[in-house]
Amino acid sequence: MNFDYTPKVQELRKKLFAFMDEHVYPNEHRWHEHARSERRWEPVPVIEELKPKARAAGLWNLWRPKTHGGALTNLEYAPLCEIMGRVHWAPELFNCSAPDTGNMETLLKYGTPEQVKQWCEPLLEGRIRSAFLMTEPNVASSDATNIQTRIKREGEHYVINGTKWWSSGAGDPRCKIYIVMGKTDPDNSSRHSQQSMLLVPAGTPGIKVLRHLPVFGYDDAPHGHMEIELKDVRVPVSNVLLGEGRGFEIAQGRLGPGRIHHCMRLLGQAEAALEKMCRRATERVAFGRPVADQGVTRERIAEARIMIDAARYMVLNAAWKMDTVGNKAAKKEIAMIKVFAPNVACKVIDWAIQVHGGGGVSDDFGLAYAYAHARTLRFADGPDEVHRNQIAKMEIGEQTSIADALSKMKRA
Repeated sequence: MNFDYTPKVQELRKKLFAFMDEHVYPNEHRWHEHARSERRWEPVPVIEELKPKARAAGLWNLWRPKTHGGALTNLEYAPLCEIMGRVHWAPELFNCSAPDTGNMETLLKYGTPEQVKQWCEPLLEGRIRSAFLMTEPNVASSDATNIQTRIKREGEHYVINGTKWWSSGAGDPRCKIYIVMGKTDPDNSSRHSQQSMLLVPAGTPGIKVLRHLPVFGYDDAPHGHMEIELKDVRVPVSNVLLGEGRGFEIAQGRLGPGRIHHCMRLLGQAEAALEKMCRRATERVAFGRPVADQGVTRERIAEARIMIDAARYMVLNAAWKMDTVGNKAAKKEIAMIKVFAPNVACKVIDWAIQVHGGGGVSDDFGLAYAYAHARTLRFADGPDEVHRNQIAKMEIGEQTSIADALSKMKRA
């Protein structure tokens, strides 16, 4: 286990830091101005301007795994994703933002050559965007077998009926393709073989965007988190991914990398919050001395540093395990960091808000938005409770197996 950054990663980190310093941080005000304007549901001009620069700098599609034509391992990508995550809109500049990365990886892993050509190639080039339609309003979607959207085969077409929500990215006018999960065989004796996934073009008749769902009051335009009705939506049978009954399998394969990417980006958010916290604490005076000299502030700064570093090592360990033994064998490590990283980010950002006083809950310092995002990620890609339950089940299984083995050794 060696977490040293390779020369290749060191060089990319240097390029990313330079790009962020030159192009991203000086333009944060432009993003915010657009996001608060009447044109906020249109693509953000500053992002479109910076994409060609990122591509020219060799900082494009860094997420793409070696196993699917990329240049980096998960372990190599982790520190780069963290740098991008320091500014929540920056990953899109590098074509490294959710849900597109997860959808592209799904297409590369499970799609036919025709599906990859039609949908994944435009995504890889950054010409279109995508959405993942799994969660539903009327069932506990943390248990994916609950999904009720119905997919019926009629001749050479599938007909889809159902309602999805929290369809992140579907508000963007560039969103051209949905990956939709629904039940093709609800009576199958295996609950994990009832679902399938289909590729559904966003403009297909029968699709109706009902509303955008604000997150703690933020509409996240132009990305958006949409509630979508699918009524008698027809797509060719050739639009199925991998085959009927393979939807749950695809979901598990898609969500693993997506979960760890979220955690990588959250480390960047936590680091940025800690920086703001330290700066603010040294600049403000309360009760005759700088806030940084107050014992409670110092304790929180120290604890934040410990927590962030602990989370980083857990991310690197999970990434290393994914690279060496595969995503399935690394599922406990992925689940652990998916619980830990959002909670760490929430706590650090919350402490940073406290040091900023009233300004912390305004939009002046970006902390309120960062908190809303980090808190949301305790639900996205599975809530804390589901991951903790899985971790406990795996741990009990491992420990009882160890206990049995030790018991047999003693008897021998």
